[in-house]
Amino acid sequence: MSGLELLAVALGMRHGVDPDHLAAVDGLSRIRPSPWNGVLFALGHGAIVTLLAFPAAALLQRVDLEALHLPALLLLLVAGLNLYRLLREPRGEGPKALPLLNPLLLGLLFGLGFETASQLSALSLSAQLSPLRLGLLFTLGMLLVDGVDGLLASRLQNLARDSLRARQASRALGWAVVAVALGLVLAELVGVDLEALALPLGLGLFLLLVSLRVYALRPA
Repeated sequence: MSGLELLAVALGMRHGVDPDHLAAVDGLSRIRPSPWNGVLFALGHGAIVTLLAFPAAALLQRVDLEALHLPALLLLLVAGLNLYRLLREPRGEGPKALPLLNPLLLGLLFGLGFETASQLSALSLSAQLSPLRLGLLFTLGMLLVDGVDGLLASRLQNLARDSLRARQASRALGWAVVAVALGLVLAELVGVDLEALALPLGLGLFLLLVSLRVYALRPA
């Protein structure tokens, strides 16, 4: 890969570690565990980024989708469902029929919402890289992060069926998802810019998931 292509992958990885991505993937994995949640979420989000990189999509970029607070509403849905499971049905499977709980659709809708610095930086490379190539490389970066996150989260939920430690870890992850999601929703609605805190928040949530999985695998 050239330096610009590696940069596009790196920006995709940076975007994938944003706390809103991880909260959505981890929260979704507690409701409907699947090793493909993170992959499908990244593919949906990457499809929108790829579309926006084409000059023909300039009209779509002018539409004020941020005013809809779409990611905030989706995060609120994820937080609400996780909170319901934590308080009302700790041993149930939770609702699975809601269309918005499809990870591919969730990724598409997130891509139509607010843009972070990493996504905007990637789109600025469209003058040097073809839109399709840029989109594929950026999506690859997101896949590496969100795919691993979704795989770890789903395996933690599968362990929780037969292990008390894993159930405790799953509930701890659930409370973390609720706290992070509601914090991001509140910040979005009151207009607080958390861009400077996005990377440490995302890395913290990812490291928490890894730590909880290690804890769940330890013998009682």
